Amino acid sequence: MAKYLTASTFLALALSVGPLQAQNADVAGTWELSVTTDQGVTTPSVTFEQEGGTLSGSYSSATLGEARVRGSVAGTVVRWSFSANLQGQDIPVAYEGTVAEDGTMSGTIDVAGGMLGGTFTARRTGA
Repeated sequence: MAKYLTASTFLALALSVGPLQAQNADVAGTWELSVTTDQGVTTPSVTFEQEGGTLSGSYSSATLGEARVRGSVAGTVVRWSFSANLQGQDIPVAYEGTVAEDGTMSGTIDVAGGMLGGTFTARRTGA
């Protein structure tokens, strides 16, 4: 009888806990990026405001200009995008990266739906 009570208790506890959810990385603040593409290396910055898994903020780059960003955080995966005006045309720009245990971020950039791609690394300023 004690075996059944123990197994029943374990099952009840396991079901009451439910699935464990990964906590979203905290990416709020300003980040300095190093972006490498076939066109060379640029050093933009992005400032995020974070509410749960939702990001908003601003991007600044000598190459792509100033833009408002929207994005998301799911665990350690960070995605953000914006529209850049290049020679009078709006061009979609999308970043996707992962936050490492040391607090840095790295990933990929896609410009104009695959017309230009590259990689980036990022470090939060003041960290």
